[in-house]
Formats: sequence, C-alpha cells, structure tokens
Amino acid sequence: MDYYELLGIPKGASDAELKAAYRKQALKWHPDRNKEAGATEKFKEINHAYEVLNDPKKKSMYDQYGKDAFEKEGYGRANASPFTYSYSSGGGNPFEGFDTSGFSDPFDIFEQFFSGFGGSGRTRARRHEIYELVLTFDESVHGVEKQTVIKGKNKTIKIPAGVDDGMRIRFTDFDVQVRVRTHPSFRREGQDVYLNKEISYSVATLGGVVEVPTLDGVVQLRIRPGTESGTTVRLRGQGIVYPQTARKGDQYVIYKIKVPGHLTSKARRLLEELEKGLKTTI
Repeated sequence: MDYYELLGIPKGASDAELKAAYRKQALKWHPDRNKEAGATEKFKEINHAYEVLNDPKKKSMYDQYGKDAFEKEGYGRANASPFTYSYSSGGGNPFEGFDTSGFSDPFDIFEQFFSGFGGSGRTRARRHEIYELVLTFDESVHGVEKQTVIKGKNKTIKIPAGVDDGMRIRFTDFDVQVRVRTHPSFRREGQDVYLNKEISYSVATLGGVVEVPTLDGVVQLRIRPGTESGTTVRLRGQGIVYPQTARKGDQYVIYKIKVPGHLTSKARRLLEELEKGLKTTI
C-alpha cells in the first residue's frame, strides 16, 4: 500500500499533519491495544511508512522511486543472508547523501515518539553493538569475506559488493559499520566513479586512442580531434554494482590535457609552426 494512503494523508501533507496521522494510526494498531490478527504487521508497516516520510531525503527517494527504493527484499521479511542493509547510489544521483544506517525497530520508533506509551508493557529493543570494519576501495567494490573475533568467537563477515563508506550492516547480534579507504585514481559518488585521464596536447589536438582503467580492467577509448580539457566521457554500466542487484552505476572519464613543462628546441619550433598554422586557418 502507498505510504501516504497507509497513514491517511495527502502527498503534500505538512509535518504536523504527518505526525498527527502517525499518532492516530500507531495508537490504533499497536498490538498491545489491538488484538486483531495482523495488527503487529500493520503496526510495523505504519512505523516504516512514518520513518520514510518523516526523513526529507528518504521521502524524496520515495516520492521519486516508490517503495522499491526501500523494499528490495520486502519489508518485514528475512533476507537470504544474515545481513540486512540499505545503500546509497550514484552521482548525478538521486540517492546521494542518503542515510545508510538502516531502519529502526518499529517499537523503538513508537517508544521514542510517544516517550514511553503508558501501559504498553514492552521494553525497548536491545540495541546491537557496533563494530567498525575498514575496507580497501576494491574490497568495497567487489565484496569480500573477513575473518574476525567478536566477543571471543570467530566470525566470518560477508561484505556484499557495492557497499559504501558509512554503511551499517546488521548481523544476528551485532552491527558492522563500514569504512572505505580512498582510491588513488578513482573517486566515488554513490555507485558512479570518476577518473581523471591525462592526455597529451598532440592527442587532444589530432585525436587518437588511449588506454583507460576501469574497475574491471583496461579499455581503449578513442579521442576525438580538438578535444578540450575537461571533456567528460560516460562509460555506461562500468561503475559500482548496487548491492543485491545486477545493476551498476557508470564511470565518468574526465580528460585533462597535459601541458609539457620543458620543451626541446625542436619541439618548441614545431609548436610555434603549429601556432602560426592555426592563426592562418582562423
């Protein structure tokens, strides 16, 4: 069901209207008050809808992409793996800056909103301990398994391909906060990557073919004659995979013309002749 419809508000509702609608629906469907079959699931859905619509960035994502942006695995269902996680996506991208910490426990939201609703008899959900895990750029892009010891027990932590810095991954009894080291060449924005590629003045002027690194290897790109510094080429589907999907972001190659600092006498004469020829052409 549509989140706005679930809470009984129009799409353009104010923050006050959103909170009032949430209060009404949460009280109605709280399982300690409502003994109807399915009340617990209804209560979870209401809290989930409120958490999305109450966050400007999540709300923006929902308004543009609908429930699929938050329910890749289906809300309230267990994933095939022991982890659940959310993610941010790519550059020039609608997901940039999206909070990747995951969603709260619905009863925890309720208790925070109502400041301990009287008579519920429910204790706050036990919070998971958070451990930080540092990954290389390549490990975050391609995924990796890490062996570690937590609370005296050996753990195998499976990191899915495509995770980003700051993402939190939930395990059975703890959370892992991911930190990703920067790459010397690639710059990441969501699931897109950017690469500055230096080209010579002659190649920029006359055209040619250059080799460009991607996340999965080297490709050859043809340079058009008269290419200016700052020209950007998009390599569709050569970016970072979106977790749990086959879809990838893009790679953007930004050409930077390399101007030689020192010239031989011969090179200088050739450039001067070129300059004269260009002036004659113009």
